[in-house]
Amino acid sequence: MVTSSRVPRLVIAAPSSGSGKTTVATGLMAAFAERGLAVSPHKAGPDYIDPGYHALATGRPGRNLDAFMCGPELVAPLFAHGAAGCDLAVVEGVMGLYDGAAGRGELASTAQVAKVLRAPVVLVVDASSQSRSVAALVHGFASFDPQVRLGGVILNKVGSDRHEAMLREALEEAGTPVLGVLRRAPQVATPSRHLGLVPVAERRSDALAAVAALADQVRSGCDLDALLALARTAPPLEALPWSPEAALASAAGAVATAATAAEPGRGRAGGAAPLIAVAGGSAFTFSYAEHAELLRAAGAEVVTFDPLHDAALPEGTSGLVIGGGFPEVYAPELSANEPLRMAVAAFAEAGGPVAAECAGLLYLARSLDGKPMCGVLDADARMSERLTLGYREAVAISDSPLAAAGTRLRGHEFHRTVVEPGAGAAPAWGFTHPERRVEGFVRGSVHASYLHTHWAAQPSVAARFAAAAADFAAAPAARP
Repeated sequence: MVTSSRVPRLVIAAPSSGSGKTTVATGLMAAFAERGLAVSPHKAGPDYIDPGYHALATGRPGRNLDAFMCGPELVAPLFAHGAAGCDLAVVEGVMGLYDGAAGRGELASTAQVAKVLRAPVVLVVDASSQSRSVAALVHGFASFDPQVRLGGVILNKVGSDRHEAMLREALEEAGTPVLGVLRRAPQVATPSRHLGLVPVAERRSDALAAVAALADQVRSGCDLDALLALARTAPPLEALPWSPEAALASAAGAVATAATAAEPGRGRAGGAAPLIAVAGGSAFTFSYAEHAELLRAAGAEVVTFDPLHDAALPEGTSGLVIGGGFPEVYAPELSANEPLRMAVAAFAEAGGPVAAECAGLLYLARSLDGKPMCGVLDADARMSERLTLGYREAVAISDSPLAAAGTRLRGHEFHRTVVEPGAGAAPAWGFTHPERRVEGFVRGSVHASYLHTHWAAQPSVAARFAAAAADFAAAPAARP
């Protein structure tokens, strides 16, 4: 049954990357949360790092809205799921307002997300090198697509009172409200490296201070009352909130039926719930909140472990998920934790189901930049100068605990490492767009690949993996 979501909402966009979207969006989230509002944080696109700062600012999971990986039809339901019961939702855009999947028109653009959510857009403009021209720039963005409602502008990196006056005068002539003016403030900048901002998990105390400083900056430079009033102009959003239980129930295939037939918290054979251990800590920070929600809905218990510090897998582990992150930064420490590396290798050798994405692929390799890793895969990884980045359309080549051969889905790659060879004898995926190649490894019950996926788009993936974990849990003699 379709319901009407009346959560006030804003989309924070920009003409291009580097304009200050993350600064403004995170600062707004924190400032409104400090007012006592329940703020729902969202990020357009596949990025994992910004949602970590959003979660720190709001105390709620940062959630992604990716129209390429999940399809435009899931954007509103996923939004309604995350924003349920909140007083305000803030959506940080991706790249420039109208930039999306290459060669696919508006698909996966901030503009598309704003239109699907029927949300007003606030444009963050880097005004450091312009004055009156800002009006022409804003007018172009406001008029390019009449279905995108530009509600106002926040001027970033303004140099002086005189500079501000010129910008305001130009935008007044254009009829665009100025909802905030932020001066240059390098002291609240967050550090970056080869894949973007340094994740919250690696600098939590500093990140807390940075978020507090962003809130102060936004509070002093922006008209919060006007921004909240603009958010409240968003019309009701007709959407059935996404739920992991409903997603699993409707997933095609017998495995979804088998995995969801058990009562919550029980295994497929009526025993204890299979325990799925998810890598976390500073080295493995990339995950989507919906993955754990789907696994729990499929009857699994989900726990987190830290490959940097834990000497063993959680007791009773019957499934292992090793997502993305920065193992290349922590290669010496990961390598030094030999007991856990051996435990992971023994778990895989015993037939335990393992799903590894990107950083997980590197961790399962023989070595990373010459440092010994788990040795589950006959491959070696190293840093490279080349950034591999982009959306992919893929088909599963080999049967695995994650996907049956022939399963089609969409994902994205985002790394500066190389694994040699790039695919095993049984590859994980065949990419069909934008290039044709095979990639990744299926070895026994191990599925390892560079491809990041969003399981909300293919709930059968979570159901299949939870079922494999339940099967392994029911055969204790096979455990390491």
